[in-house]
Amino acid sequence: MKQIQYIFKHKWLKWLLFVITTIILCFTALFLSVYFGLFGKVPTQANLIVLKQAEATQVLDQDNYLIGKYYIFDRQPLPYEAFPKHLINALVATEDVRFYQHKGIDYVSLVRVFFKSILLQNESAGGGSTITLQLAKNLFGRQDYPVFSIVINKFKEAIVAKRMEQVYSKQDILTQYLNTVPFPDNTYGIESAAQKFFNKSATQLTIAEAATLVGTLKATSYYNPRKWPERTMGRRDVVINQMVKYGYLEQPKAAALKTEALNLNYRSFNHDLGLAPYFREQVKQQVQLVLKNYKKPDGDSYNIYTDGLKVHTTLNSQMQTMAEEAMKAHMAKLQVAFEASYGKNAPWQSNKPAFKKALQGVAEYQRLKKAGFSEQAINDSLAVKKGITIFSWQGDSTALFSVKDSLQHYLKLLNTGMLSINPKTGAILTYIGGIDYRHFKYDRVWQSERQVGSTFKPFVYTAAIENGIKPCSYYAIDAVTYTNYKNWTPTNAGQDPDEKTNTNYNLEKALSHSVNTIAVKVLNDVGISKVHELVQKMGITKTLPSEPSLALGVAEISLKELIGAYASYVNNGYGVKPYMITKIEDKNGNIIADFEPERQAKQAFSDYTRQVLLEMMQETVNSGTASRLRTTYNLTNAIAGKTGTTQDNKDGWFVAITPQLVTITWVGNDNYNIGFKTTALGQGANSALPMFARFYQKLNADAAFNAITKSTFETPSNDVLNDLDCKLEKEDGFFKKLFKRRKKEAKFKGD
Repeated sequence: MKQIQYIFKHKWLKWLLFVITTIILCFTALFLSVYFGLFGKVPTQANLIVLKQAEATQVLDQDNYLIGKYYIFDRQPLPYEAFPKHLINALVATEDVRFYQHKGIDYVSLVRVFFKSILLQNESAGGGSTITLQLAKNLFGRQDYPVFSIVINKFKEAIVAKRMEQVYSKQDILTQYLNTVPFPDNTYGIESAAQKFFNKSATQLTIAEAATLVGTLKATSYYNPRKWPERTMGRRDVVINQMVKYGYLEQPKAAALKTEALNLNYRSFNHDLGLAPYFREQVKQQVQLVLKNYKKPDGDSYNIYTDGLKVHTTLNSQMQTMAEEAMKAHMAKLQVAFEASYGKNAPWQSNKPAFKKALQGVAEYQRLKKAGFSEQAINDSLAVKKGITIFSWQGDSTALFSVKDSLQHYLKLLNTGMLSINPKTGAILTYIGGIDYRHFKYDRVWQSERQVGSTFKPFVYTAAIENGIKPCSYYAIDAVTYTNYKNWTPTNAGQDPDEKTNTNYNLEKALSHSVNTIAVKVLNDVGISKVHELVQKMGITKTLPSEPSLALGVAEISLKELIGAYASYVNNGYGVKPYMITKIEDKNGNIIADFEPERQAKQAFSDYTRQVLLEMMQETVNSGTASRLRTTYNLTNAIAGKTGTTQDNKDGWFVAITPQLVTITWVGNDNYNIGFKTTALGQGANSALPMFARFYQKLNADAAFNAITKSTFETPSNDVLNDLDCKLEKEDGFFKKLFKRRKKEAKFKGD
């Protein structure tokens, strides 16, 4: 009673008591208003029980190796049992040492923070936020309010934290936390962080690696190990010291751990970067189409970005890595030679027709033209320079480039497509849709159709053999003018149309040396309709030209269809449809959809024909247009193949057939007005073949691929061997020479 009287005798005490009481009442009222939802609904225990979080869809190769993700938030959940004990210990020792004692809010820590941090300004006192409070913030985020925003959010988090502790066990809370907490580089969850920074699962993290990632939680940007390795190591050592302090680690062990280097093995899962980006993009498009036909158990549609699906693919990531390395090494070298061959008179220069035509196709040019600007005004606008990142084989760089500068730079760059499949199933094992997905989104495997050149010739010869023309049939290599096709005279490289040689090749030499004149003559004999019928059976759906130039590959066909047809030569005469997805699972491992290999319904040609063509295409590698596989690259494997070069050296092709692998490579400029300067540089044997050669050298060096590289072709039947047992070439006899015209003319039958 005396104390109360004392307070009322001193006005300053009365005011102090009034202020304190008012503050308490205000905070109580504010808390109650938050609790009852005046500042937005607070999740109830029922809401928390069915808590859902967006999860990244994982793309896996044929060995379940993670090659990519589709996500809004890069998150991959793991169960509690998968977390290493030292990871849990590092987290608790650093973020919430009293985690197992409190019920969501650590009042002891709050008192410590109040007295040490606020009153005594001791920065080493630590924070009062618990793991449960942090989880509440991670799961539901924070909102901006006109007043008391931080207080309202803290109240919400406290309420949610208390409710979570009533709903979930401590293990559940740790699991939710580690699966949702943000790490550097827009990464959510410990599994995604481990994969990104150390290229391993969180289950395999060492103590030092776990301490490194836990240490980044204090400030994900400031302690980003990719950007600030030394700073991150210092923070890692703090985590290790905390583990010692709270009995999770012995001092000698800690001292040894702090001497370890950081040893990052960084893997970006950015959609534009990483392994096989063109493949992953095509997989995404196919998965989205498939999922339109399926519903989740609750009736909702699947979401590839949030539902944590697992997409199992056919890709072999080791082979893909080898293929990409081979592509980059070859294309960088070829690009230098390509630019040097043109010198200062290159078609991508701004005063050349090819450049001017390409400029008119640029979106900004078309926009300005539509707006009514003059050519001078448009050119002035497109010449304004700004800083951009540009691609080159020497590495990306930042430069002041105008639209015209950028067009000139990219117009000169060669591009490529490369695909390898299992010829028995069509399973895609490697997939390269271009030289760099960041700068060239167009996919040259799935989207592009280019003239296939001499890679079409085996189909002509296959139709010929299948329709009774014998392998030892001889054809003159001399040029013929087809008068009913505008006096068209197909010739061979470097051949004078008026030259008469009196030389005849059998079909094997004609194909292995890619003789144009004979290919057209064989097409004339077998008939265009027979060739059309054959390639349809092999799986090519494209409508093909009905003219004699078909024999020389004027047809435009995609890589995926061409390779599926070529697979028939080592698949008993059946073409295959290349495919990339084997199955799609939900996040619980339930199969949503699975896929089986597709091959053509009918055998396209007989075993006899198939064996004959394989022998011919092996001769192409052994002594024909692809012989540099033997002489330059020293490949001794069983390989059949066919090179291809199109008119004006626009496209270079090579198709390689081995018993267990078929690979196709294409090289050219995306702008069809720009080809190789010379045939020596642009022919498929020089522009496309070396990419396969480098790739196969890498396969040969790895014993893991012996099943592919050491496989051999079957022994041909006696009928095949007997029918191929003849001279490769022969000269005309005396009377034939005597009556042979200087320039032969003929009509092309067509059929």
